[in-house]
Amino acid sequence: MLNAMPDPSETAREVLRTEAGALLAMADALPEGFAAVIDLLQTLDGRTIVSGIGKSGHIARKIAATLASTGTPALFVHPAEASHGDLGMITRHDAVILISNSGETAELRDILAHTRRFNVPTVAISSNPASTLATTADHALVLPRWPEACGIGMVPTTSTTLTLALGDAIAVALLRRRNFRAEDFSVFHPGGKLGAQMARVRALMHAAVPEVCTDTPMSEALIAMTAGGFGIAAVTQGGRLAGVVTDGDLRRNMAGLLDRTAGEVATRDPVTVPPDMLAAKALAVMNERKVSALIVVEDGRPAGVLHVHDLLRAGVA
Repeated sequence: MLNAMPDPSETAREVLRTEAGALLAMADALPEGFAAVIDLLQTLDGRTIVSGIGKSGHIARKIAATLASTGTPALFVHPAEASHGDLGMITRHDAVILISNSGETAELRDILAHTRRFNVPTVAISSNPASTLATTADHALVLPRWPEACGIGMVPTTSTTLTLALGDAIAVALLRRRNFRAEDFSVFHPGGKLGAQMARVRALMHAAVPEVCTDTPMSEALIAMTAGGFGIAAVTQGGRLAGVVTDGDLRRNMAGLLDRTAGEVATRDPVTVPPDMLAAKALAVMNERKVSALIVVEDGRPAGVLHVHDLLRAGVA
């Protein structure tokens, strides 16, 4: 009789429970020396070099990328390439993180020997505290002993998840130590959806503002609004913003509209945004107030117009 096929959903739950248990165990018993490693990496004059082979190499690449994107200069060095010249990428000003679950990965030996020869601070990430790597490195972050989620104890699953999470913990701990903010993060992420969300109003606004004075007749104010094409005009007094006239204001004041001035029709004390506000936050203001355009104000004076279409084109919305 054929064995029943395993339920894939139950297999998935088993894998996730195994890896989640390992993560909770590491959270409850953080590898000894974690704080010392953060102190080391924070005070470096150089970069954090991360290396590993196989699945550990993939994790090392991700850790290096996360560090670099959050204010810690870092790069991945392939251990095989290191043995053929790329050791020159590692200087005395750097620190090295070497990843090997067993701690006996042969491909890492040349990098490890290089760090010992030139006194380059080295951090080992391994599940074997008695391994060559863990006992030779300056700092050893030992992963909890936990079964791999594959069920046969051979496929790197739990161990790579633990290493990846530990790398994230290192990056975030350094990020907070450096008071790394969203504004700093945007410097390293100018492209794609994230880059658009981190853009400033100044980068997306129109500098040409449809502008009229408080005593401008509405017949002229209508011409200025039409020429601007935003459905809004800034109303100023002495060069400073005194209000705005919008399409909604026109509808609310249809009776005798052309007999009035812009100051009489304008919405006083309107909602505005500063040029250095995040575009995503400006979009939230638009959504909250149910408007499609905002006057950008700097030092009390109109500096630009931001329209929802600009945000859509930039990929913010």
